Amino acid sequence: MSADLEHIRQVMREADCLYNEAEVEAAIAKVGAHISEQLHDKNPVVFCVMNGGLIFAGKLLTHLQFPLEASYLHATRYRNQTSGGELFWKAKPEVSFIDRDVLIVDDILDEGHTLSAIIEFCKHAGARSVYTAVLIDKDHDRKASPDLKANFVGLPCVDRYIFGYGMDYKGYWRNANGIFAVKGM
Repeated sequence: MSADLEHIRQVMREADCLYNEAEVEAAIAKVGAHISEQLHDKNPVVFCVMNGGLIFAGKLLTHLQFPLEASYLHATRYRNQTSGGELFWKAKPEVSFIDRDVLIVDDILDEGHTLSAIIEFCKHAGARSVYTAVLIDKDHDRKASPDLKANFVGLPCVDRYIFGYGMDYKGYWRNANGIFAVKGM
């Protein structure tokens, strides 16, 4: 076994559970209800931001009981690191945004650089309106813009390095069934 894999296992053993599975699932259901109230008659395109938004989007979609188109896009600043860099497009959306209402689903609103760039991309591509849903909204004063807020938020979170439910630690633990904070980070 490699030392790196042992480190990854140790991170999970020592992590603090901030939200357990039941708490996260309840938050996803609540977000789904709010989205359904506001977007049920809009025929939105729902874009999952890969890879982080995968689990949240998949679970959220089952709570949206109205017609929608689902797709994905892949933009990242992290590239398996613990701090962000330049925005990197791995896969741009293939569905037209022109005169459509768009819902962007992502794992976390941290500083918001990635989400801001995706919102601007959608607007420039002709979206009628752009909504955002995030599982976690991290509480700090480092947002890309003081005006940047998600339309739909599952849970608030302290300013720590977190993983689980799609969020990763160095590419691992997206599959963790809760929201965990790395010890000391």
